[in-house]
Amino acid sequence: MAVIGWILFGLVVGIVAKFLMPGRDPGGFIITTVIGIVGALIGGFLGRALGFYGPNQAAGFIMSVLGAIVLLALYRAVAGSRMRSV
Repeated sequence: MAVIGWILFGLVVGIVAKFLMPGRDPGGFIITTVIGIVGALIGGFLGRALGFYGPNQAAGFIMSVLGAIVLLALYRAVAGSRMRSV
C-alpha cells in the first residue's frame, strides 16, 4: 500500500512541478508524471537524510517538488539537446 501512496504522491508532485515549470516537455504528461514520482522519492530521501525534516512533515512535500523540478529541468536539457542534434 505504501508504494501506491508514493505513486499517487509523485503524481501530485509531478503536476505541481509541471505547473511551476511551464513549457513544452519532450515526453509529455506520462514522462512528466514519472519524473514527478522519481523526484518525490529522491527529494524526500535527501531531505530526510540531510535532517531537514522527519517523517510526515510538510517540508517533505516541498523537497519532493524541488527534486521533481530539478529532474524536469535536467530532462529538458538532455532531451532538448538530443532533439536539436537530430
